[in-house]
Amino acid sequence: MPDRMIRITRQRQRHLSGSLPAPAGWSENPPLGRISLSSLFFLISYHDEVLEFSNINSPAVIRGASQSCRHNTDDDRQRCSGMYGPGAWGGKVAPYILVKFAGDKPENPEEEKDFDDWAVSLLIFEYKDEHLIGVEGRDEKGEVTPIVTCSDEAIKNKYCKQSQLGQFILDPKANKTAQTQMLTTTVKLKGGQPIKYDVKKTGFYCVATWGYAARHYSGVVEFRNAYGELPASQIPKLPFYGGITILYALIGVFWGFLYVQHRRDILPVQNYITAIIIFLIIEMLMTWGFYDYMNIHGSNIVAKVFMVIVAILNAGRNSFSFFLLLIVCMGYGVVKPSLGSLMWYCRALALAHFIFGVIYSVASLAIVSPETAGPLVLFVILPLAATLTAFYVWTLNALNLTMKELLDRKQNVKALMYRRLWWVLLGSIIVIFGFFFINSLTFAGTGSPDFVPTHWQTRWFVLDGWLNLVYLVDLSVIAFLWRPTLNNRRFAMSDEIAQDDDGFEIASLAGSDEEEHIGNEAPQHTHQPLPKDSFDQPRHSGEGEAIFSVGDDLDKWSDDESRSSEDGESKKLAKGKGKDK
Repeated sequence: MPDRMIRITRQRQRHLSGSLPAPAGWSENPPLGRISLSSLFFLISYHDEVLEFSNINSPAVIRGASQSCRHNTDDDRQRCSGMYGPGAWGGKVAPYILVKFAGDKPENPEEEKDFDDWAVSLLIFEYKDEHLIGVEGRDEKGEVTPIVTCSDEAIKNKYCKQSQLGQFILDPKANKTAQTQMLTTTVKLKGGQPIKYDVKKTGFYCVATWGYAARHYSGVVEFRNAYGELPASQIPKLPFYGGITILYALIGVFWGFLYVQHRRDILPVQNYITAIIIFLIIEMLMTWGFYDYMNIHGSNIVAKVFMVIVAILNAGRNSFSFFLLLIVCMGYGVVKPSLGSLMWYCRALALAHFIFGVIYSVASLAIVSPETAGPLVLFVILPLAATLTAFYVWTLNALNLTMKELLDRKQNVKALMYRRLWWVLLGSIIVIFGFFFINSLTFAGTGSPDFVPTHWQTRWFVLDGWLNLVYLVDLSVIAFLWRPTLNNRRFAMSDEIAQDDDGFEIASLAGSDEEEHIGNEAPQHTHQPLPKDSFDQPRHSGEGEAIFSVGDDLDKWSDDESRSSEDGESKKLAKGKGKDK
């Protein structure tokens, strides 16, 4: 009879490895690798103290001993998975859990004699009802111990009835207090029929087994959701990536319209932005397609190839994004027409980051768990961390130097663009660190037995979702600030005339000199408006419109002031002419 029950839960396909925490009183499970099916199959075979791990068509295959319950062999008797109730995500199939034990005869002739009596204890329950499993009893020494399964000794001590022999013991009030149905039974290995459990409510369900009267056994359990083959914890990604794909497509449509409209005046940096928008649409579409394919067909060779392609595209997205942000912060296309040899260094860094990113993605898919990888993990992570750090330091330093140069040259309109970019990056950093702090507090409770059952529905957003939203906002702002407008190239390659207080002081001195000569020289009037000082006029493009939206309001205000000033001068001249007559 077991002193405790052990559970093993599935892990996220791409982002998690290693074991997940076990409920109270249960030991932690060994890692199973990344299994992506909601219809999670497992094969449990018990032999003489041998523990092996392998994969056959993506089910997890585990073999171990049942009679001597020690080491990792205890970890092979339970599987848990989140499941959605009928109608939660649509689908025509009623969700269910199906358990089938193999009835293969033992190879040992001595074991074959009593094979007809071999039986396995089975329990299916929702995790919130875990406290209803077992009753409090006493061992031979008189110490309090939980009694989990019904044996002859348990019947003798009146912990269970004869009709419950071989079953898991439940609290007498379990049928009334349990939130969902708790199914407990004994299954004969010879000629045993599949056990089907209908899922009526959304929850975190577990299937527990115990070799009550079997020296070794094997079985398969299927967690079948109504919507398809995706794990219940992954299904929210399907509409999420679909929605993000549509948003990127809309951004691409608006950007493409402006690009075609001003195609004769496009800057090189805007070509890079065009390329990354197209790349993002393709990447998000492929990611969406990957989850949709997995939901329909499950895990197969095509799905694995699909997954590798998505991982490579993700590495390309990260490298391209850092590269674009770096050259933008260096002033490429707006402050500097060319970066010279620096462009080659930027491309080399982006290429290195892409290569290390692909290696990291492939390694994360191939390595079952970091615990078994050893020092190999360092050779995968350190190069990627080095290139990432280089991008961060170089980008922030380049942005500061560009802003300083523009301010020193009195290029206020261009400086305003980069100041807004600086605020966008600062806001993103604050959001990232804020989420990091919140996530740290959240994941600090991973040792709690309630962590996985409580967070299985939202963990995808904590690990994946919010980062994609931050990226979407950042790209949208950068695309808006650097969007194609009329006379892009003329504005980008020209300098704004400096405006400072010294100019106004010179003008006032010139006015006082004119007053001294009023009595000595008759005034002369002209019919032309008085010319304005050059420092009083804002810089305009050839047709009165500046590049990028940051200068539009300034130009509009300057135009209004210019017109009002010219109208006032014209009225004064008209009055003077009337007096002369």
